[in-house]
Amino acid sequence: MELSVYSIGGQATSKKVKLSDEVFAIEPNEHAVYLDVKQYLANQRQGTHKTKERPDVNYSTRKMLKQKGTGGARHGSRKANIYVGGARVFGPQPRDYSFKLNKKLKVLARKSILSAKAKDSQITVVEDFTFEAPKTKSYLEFLNAFSFASKKTLLILPDVNINVVLSGRNIPNAKIVSADLVNTYDLVNSDVIFLAESAVQKLNEL
Repeated sequence: MELSVYSIGGQATSKKVKLSDEVFAIEPNEHAVYLDVKQYLANQRQGTHKTKERPDVNYSTRKMLKQKGTGGARHGSRKANIYVGGARVFGPQPRDYSFKLNKKLKVLARKSILSAKAKDSQITVVEDFTFEAPKTKSYLEFLNAFSFASKKTLLILPDVNINVVLSGRNIPNAKIVSADLVNTYDLVNSDVIFLAESAVQKLNEL
């Protein structure tokens, strides 16, 4: 698959880049994508939630009412969950939500979503660029040149470019990553993927 290379101003150049069929033209495996996204989101969870169960509630364990003769239900403790301020039954407790996936499956997931995006023409290759200084306005001009300012965009650079990263980090729905840090969730969550020309080779070697 070949794609035209665009300038930062949004004009097509005479250059073209070849995308590897092994990365950008496979049959997508939706279940692999689902598992990888699920793992990414699970790993973001802190798991520090905690509710007070009966051992944690500070109330007397003295029997509140006599067992019989009240005409009501039996009650043995103020800690019961039916009382205001009482314990919560089977509430969330601290836990680790993370789980492992095989490396080959994670690679398959990234290949699958890149292939799906390429098939839907949601990948745009741009010339390598940088900014003289971090400036949000410069990055907005770049997005406006392609009329993508209102869409979720992901820019994939060959390496970390601090001026470009700082220019785009305050823009809603715009994310910038280096090719070695691309993950399936960011790819799925973007409407448009910008590939820096030099980043194509790194993704081809995925």
